[in-house]
Amino acid sequence: MTGTDRGGGAGAGQAQAVGLNTLVRLQRRRPAPEPDRRLSLPDGMTAPLGFDAVAVPDHLGPLVVPRLPRVGCVYADGSRWWWIVPADSDYALPWPSPAHYATGALITGPARLIHRPEGTVPYTPPIPLYLALCRVTGTSPDWSRAVSA
Repeated sequence: MTGTDRGGGAGAGQAQAVGLNTLVRLQRRRPAPEPDRRLSLPDGMTAPLGFDAVAVPDHLGPLVVPRLPRVGCVYADGSRWWWIVPADSDYALPWPSPAHYATGALITGPARLIHRPEGTVPYTPPIPLYLALCRVTGTSPDWSRAVSA
């Protein structure tokens, strides 16, 4: 080994170590993630039970609507439809994939209201929504699956 060769250099096929200053600089260049924002209810609507939201891919939305006894507020963000449900509608209820449950109706990015129900209550009943989603996704409801020990 020569005086200039210490065996730790970056030769052909070796990865070069990245210093802390470089990592900090790279982190600063990354765009900040878009903050979550809460879906806002239309004027005149009240949510006495609080509210959460269930998102489904937008191609499933039109398949779900005719299966529901009541459609509450529905929002669209370009790739998903968001259904307003009472808070805690995910309690002991795993929503079928590809649905996404958003506690507090927090979403990333803007969404526009595409359906406003009559009256002042924004909710889509969660059990019929769950069953409709199970039906259009080909998923068995959680309570009808076999239990294994």
